Amino acid sequence: MDRNTDYMAIYKNISAKMKRRFLKKPNVAEGRDQFASLAKNLGQQDCPSYAAFCSLAQARCEHVLGNNSGEVQCLLEAAHFFVLAEKQSTDLLCPSYEENLTAGINCYEHAVKVSLEAGEPALAACHCQELATVLMDFKKPSEARIHFQRAAELQLQNPVECLQNMKKVAACRVKESDLEGALTILTEMQFLAQERGGVAGSEKPLGVYADIILHCELQRVLLLMILQPTPQRIRPEHAQTLEKYAWQTNNDEYNYIVDLFDIDLFLLLQSLVMSCQSNDIDGLRFLQTELMSKLDKEENELVHMIVELYLNK
Repeated sequence: MDRNTDYMAIYKNISAKMKRRFLKKPNVAEGRDQFASLAKNLGQQDCPSYAAFCSLAQARCEHVLGNNSGEVQCLLEAAHFFVLAEKQSTDLLCPSYEENLTAGINCYEHAVKVSLEAGEPALAACHCQELATVLMDFKKPSEARIHFQRAAELQLQNPVECLQNMKKVAACRVKESDLEGALTILTEMQFLAQERGGVAGSEKPLGVYADIILHCELQRVLLLMILQPTPQRIRPEHAQTLEKYAWQTNNDEYNYIVDLFDIDLFLLLQSLVMSCQSNDIDGLRFLQTELMSKLDKEENELVHMIVELYLNK
């Protein structure tokens, strides 16, 4: 920060001009521009928390002027500054009550509220997604899940975006060790993708829906191998899922899902299910190695959980 400039005095001076006086209205537009200039200056001086307060003051001016889009933009800028300040504290290992992160969350939530009041749910959903991503960066999956879920609910008219957010909700559930919850979300996702993807009978789904169904199928099978529901407690849709991986299955109803797989991946997954059912530890270790290059990080972590589970039986 420039030691020759008293930024606090400048902030107070601008704020004083914004107060309503007898027979004289404040020049809100001028105050907004001055707060914006001060926020930019403080940002360049690497003082993000101070810049955030100036952006908040600018947002208040935009609110008085009735400029919803300008208010949202200023709130997001304030949120970015607060998050940056929190990251700087975290990187320096400074003791913190996460007050900057809390302030940033409040800014995002206010931006969501303003966007909804302006009749822009898609924009509000984007703010929810951004906030959830920030919370994931700070390793807060429980809090992030709430905002990914809200984003999905706001995007029901856009099924692809809704499904992508549901996918992130499921990932948060896994990180919370709520595997039952993750399985429920993935099952809902698969039904929705089948409905919106044009699946009729054994027909193959269209476009991106095929990738989503494949993702759900893979993760559901892996989660079922970890949860090991008994025949008495397994839900019918989950029993139908596992039925596809029995060696003798020949049900045309499932052909479109089987066709989504690379044949090697399907056979490896089928072998994994059979190895779990027969408690074949050596087979599971071999399959873990074979599957590693064919799965993403999240799926490989689930396979590792399966192997560890059967090793400790």
